[in-house]
Amino acid sequence: MLRRGVTKSNKILQTCCRYMATRSETDSFGPIDVPAEKYYGAQTARSAMNFKIGGPTERMPVPLIRAFGQLKQACAIVNMKYGLDKTVGDTIVKATDELIKGDLDDHFPLVIWQTGSGTQSNMNVNEVISNRSIEMLGGEIGSKTPVHPNDHVNKGQSSNDTFPTAMHIAVAQECHTCLLPGLKVLHKALKEKADEFADIIKIGRTHTQDATPLTLGQEFSGYVTQMEYAIDRVNDALPRVYQLAIGGTAVGTGLNTYKGYSEDVAAVLSEKTKLPFVSAPNKFEALAAHDAMVELSGALNTISCSIMKIANDIRFLGSGPRCGLGELSLPENEPGSSIMPGKINPTQCEAITMVAAQVMGNHVAVTVGGSNGHFELNVFKPMMVANVLRSTRLLGDSCVSFSKNCVEGIVANRDTIDRLLNESLMLVTALNPHIGYDNATKIAKKAHKDGTTLLQSALALELLTEEQFKEWVRPEIMLGPK
Repeated sequence: MLRRGVTKSNKILQTCCRYMATRSETDSFGPIDVPAEKYYGAQTARSAMNFKIGGPTERMPVPLIRAFGQLKQACAIVNMKYGLDKTVGDTIVKATDELIKGDLDDHFPLVIWQTGSGTQSNMNVNEVISNRSIEMLGGEIGSKTPVHPNDHVNKGQSSNDTFPTAMHIAVAQECHTCLLPGLKVLHKALKEKADEFADIIKIGRTHTQDATPLTLGQEFSGYVTQMEYAIDRVNDALPRVYQLAIGGTAVGTGLNTYKGYSEDVAAVLSEKTKLPFVSAPNKFEALAAHDAMVELSGALNTISCSIMKIANDIRFLGSGPRCGLGELSLPENEPGSSIMPGKINPTQCEAITMVAAQVMGNHVAVTVGGSNGHFELNVFKPMMVANVLRSTRLLGDSCVSFSKNCVEGIVANRDTIDRLLNESLMLVTALNPHIGYDNATKIAKKAHKDGTTLLQSALALELLTEEQFKEWVRPEIMLGPK
């Protein structure tokens, strides 16, 4: 019989919690219970207790945790050169192999919203590696022996230099594995369409109003160049991202390290990741400012502006199918309405423009974070790296989705394009060199007022002959300089 107000499910939950296995671990504040099945220790448990903000969706990004594993492994390898016990060092390397592969992801519960230096997440990594190493060596988890989280895993390091180093490693790798490949896919898809549409003459539009002609290929060539520059912008920002703060320790002086330590760690990381990581030439800048993150985020912000323009153009040119511009037909991927039968929407354009808006917002946060380097330490690190990583992933993924599910399947509606071209009053611009701007204006305004063609208006005003009009007003000769 259950007490009043206590459901059966609540009773089961209470029983499970009562008998949940824990172990006691200690930090400088004293003992604290830690779930027995987890490798993390006291500082992680205390942070989880103090920062209950956002829940699981707000946890430290997985790429950052994996980057931490790569960093700790490199440090262990180098520390063995400077006296770290080989058994301890080799075991740390084995434990970090598991972390890097993702086998230990469940042992990192901390959220972004914690200390601005990321100290608790650095200790989360140290504790997990320490306890896993202890387990491998047959010791007692939580005993801090024979592998201590601070003395061994964190040897020659501080949260103040490890966290920004992991930031740079994670972001650089995401740029190479997700962002740049995605940008290149979109660049290629747009280039193929620009080539395909090279001979299709259409009316141009400025201020959303009719303008002079160009080819659809020329219009798309603008998008191609925007994406070419997008790739260049990322590559231009990456050299500063490759500079690592490791070796700066607490305030940038390198206290408790050895000469050559930072260069050695960067060399190991470069060898293992196949990326050109180097020791930052000035560790004070590397700890106190994260201008490299702001710079890269600025590039992502610019790319988002490009993508917003490209996707909006494509969706407006594809508006219709009966009552819009209708110059393009976009792929029909899914039903577009729960009430209007047969409706199809430009959903890929909508998705990627939402991504662009989010990246712009992320950049605002990164900008504020980057401006808050107080004295020897920036304390907005977790928020900054989370936003930059999110932006790189969103842009990379959405560029691939937009390319595969929209751009590659775009079809030019030649009949509609021809009709709109020949109805445009702005073809009159070709007459400027022959009859002057003022007379050409009279033709255009009369045609618009009377609802006639430019030719009919020109003949009515007796400003030129039919033969002259047909010789001078030819869209195919209005596509570039004479």
